[in-house]
Amino acid sequence: MTAAASVAGFVWHPRLAAHVYRADHPLKPRRLRGVHDTLVRLGAFSRPNARLLAPRDATRAELERVHDGAYVDAVAQASADPGLDYAEWGLHTFGDTPPFAGMHEASLLTTGASLVAMEAVVSGRARVAFNGAGGLHHAMRRKASGFCIYNDPAIVCGLLADRGLKVAYVDIDAHHGDGVQAAFYDTDRVLTISLHEYGIIPSLGRPFFPGTGTADERGRGRGAGYSVNVALPPYTDDPAYIRAFDAVVPPLVGRYRPDVLVTQQGIDPHFLDPLTDLRLSTHAREHVVGWFARTPYPWVAMGGGGYDLDAVRRTWSLEYLLMLGAEIPDELHDADPPVWSGPERAAVDARVDAAVKAALDAAFT
Repeated sequence: MTAAASVAGFVWHPRLAAHVYRADHPLKPRRLRGVHDTLVRLGAFSRPNARLLAPRDATRAELERVHDGAYVDAVAQASADPGLDYAEWGLHTFGDTPPFAGMHEASLLTTGASLVAMEAVVSGRARVAFNGAGGLHHAMRRKASGFCIYNDPAIVCGLLADRGLKVAYVDIDAHHGDGVQAAFYDTDRVLTISLHEYGIIPSLGRPFFPGTGTADERGRGRGAGYSVNVALPPYTDDPAYIRAFDAVVPPLVGRYRPDVLVTQQGIDPHFLDPLTDLRLSTHAREHVVGWFARTPYPWVAMGGGGYDLDAVRRTWSLEYLLMLGAEIPDELHDADPPVWSGPERAAVDARVDAAVKAALDAAFT
């Protein structure tokens, strides 16, 4: 293995963590400072195969690989004058994705950071590169959605496909990767696999956001079978999730034989997350991200959701250490994660097994 083949990039600048959506907004970019500072304390960036990468702004042409030019104009206007009405573009002052001063500039840097990760990997300067600020997978061509303004995972996947590369996109956020799926629903050049919570939120009695991501959303035309959705029930825990992941992701990615692996690694499936109902721990994440690390594919990794700040800090720190091939200190792991037993174990396993079967039945052959 060459030195470059083991290099793990980490895209970082304090500006990636500096913007604020709204004072009471659950997505807090400052969470990234905790990840960076933890890795500094653990000596991660002193390892010979670690590389700190500086972000850049995305260009207009890069944004328009996925987004309509009129939408980009609207975001720029909302950034300069956030007090106007931008509801037609999915921007609502008291909604999930509020307009705020500087949002266009912050989003250019966040998107550009994912493109820096992509460039490091495609050039061969790194085997993997991680942008924790990215993974904003809900944004659509003409609309912001679910805290997401520009869809950096879709832009990365699209630009890689434009180079003639086959891309496998695996999304392990608690929420369905609907914006990325929508961008590639008609093509077999990007395989999208999303494992996510689906169903009625037990405490609220309403559908879990975004309300999409059933197995029958499988793509159309040349893309039929290349959108794969594992719709997990609320309260899926580590054993059930690991079994679902192992049954779906390794065999389908292996069958697809991508040139590049792209991952969205939101932390909101964690059992402490206040916005979701999955029950994953750092141990399941080590299993999943460890598989990503063992694959032979060049790998572009991004962040995503995650609203318990300590869970984000510990888990993304752990995941970057896996990218480096470093030991995981006990302090990053959950000490006593919840695991079902008895009738609850059987009920969760049955529902997860049904979701896995539906996903595999709908997938390409």
